[in-house]
Amino acid sequence: MARTSGRRARPSRRRTTRYVYAFGSGRTDGRADMRALLGGKGANLAEMSRLRLPVPPGFTISTEVCTHYYRHGRTYPGALRDQVREALARVEKVVGRRFGDPANPLLVSVRSGARASMPGMMDTILNLGLNQETVEGVIRQSGNPRFAYDSYRRFVQMYGDVVLGLKPAGASEEDPFEVALAAKKRSRGVTEDTELDADSLRELVEEFRALVLSRRGERFPDDPKEQLWGAIGAVFGSWMNQRAVTYRDIYRIPESWGTAVNVQAMVFGNLGDDCATGVAFTRDVASGEPGLTGEYLPNAQGEDVVAGIRTPLQITRHAARAWATQNGMTEDRRRTERLSLEERAPRLYRELVRHAKRLERHYRDVQDIEFTIERGRLWMLQTRVAKRTGMAAVRIAYDLARTAVINRRTAIERVEPDQVEQ
Repeated sequence: MARTSGRRARPSRRRTTRYVYAFGSGRTDGRADMRALLGGKGANLAEMSRLRLPVPPGFTISTEVCTHYYRHGRTYPGALRDQVREALARVEKVVGRRFGDPANPLLVSVRSGARASMPGMMDTILNLGLNQETVEGVIRQSGNPRFAYDSYRRFVQMYGDVVLGLKPAGASEEDPFEVALAAKKRSRGVTEDTELDADSLRELVEEFRALVLSRRGERFPDDPKEQLWGAIGAVFGSWMNQRAVTYRDIYRIPESWGTAVNVQAMVFGNLGDDCATGVAFTRDVASGEPGLTGEYLPNAQGEDVVAGIRTPLQITRHAARAWATQNGMTEDRRRTERLSLEERAPRLYRELVRHAKRLERHYRDVQDIEFTIERGRLWMLQTRVAKRTGMAAVRIAYDLARTAVINRRTAIERVEPDQVEQ
């Protein structure tokens, strides 16, 4: 008869798969080489955090969840909700605000982030967490009702489009939200979004919500948690939208890669004239000339820069003067209407230059950077390898090799055959 030791065997503990990775404010769970798991945006947010650059805190939901989502009837792994709740609690603790708290609300952005860059193909939602109660909390936090309702109408418009599917019915129909916005500007006798006052924007929020009800047959969700999971699902869903599928086919990006989702505390470029948002390149991507280039908009959110609704300003004084000369504008008028970031906020400009140089050295390539300035504080929102012309590719590769940032073989490999033909 076999003898036993008398000890009970311990039940094996199955290790829970990790799906959520934190970044920002002194902690990062990821690195730049984790693109397959965190996507390009998530991996670079993690790397900037590792470099101790000013990154708003947040977390990345991995591409493994996207794979699970499509293999299991658009459902999530069982452990995901608890991991998201814990990660969101960390963000709340860092920023000192609570998600859904009417008195002191935390607002977040929800963005996609595939392993390969797919600009404009998938969806983004900003200012998530706003409802009729939390907007009052934002007013108390900021002391700025116009900003609060501007953020709210942007959120309803983005969420209504991306999550609730309120889009033009056909190619001949205009975006219903844009139609309502244009009508509001006409009724107030203004031409720019920035000229609408708080009351006009509050009315727009109600009109946008009514549009959702009348056109989609459902009420706009007020529960921030419902909003969050709706947005997460929409970002995963956008991996299979027609734009993204066509882009993947053209650039031979495997469907199996999936996308990550990045949830991040909002920082606001539309809080006033001491705020801004912009895009910068560590070199001129048309010519390859060294030095920071790019554009910014004061009192704006990131989508405004790419949407073309306002003419952006130049980051450097040199570029601003060149733009004025090209457009027949006098220097006196330029200094009144089109100040560069270098002139408007020299301290923040120097900080941006410092971070840009560090990122180019670290990644050993030209970087495309997104940033926001909130009440005199610079925040870095994204960095990625910048696309460039053929002429720029040759000059940049030569310059980086000449300064021993990369070796000669890497420099040659950086220039694509079609860029040589250009």
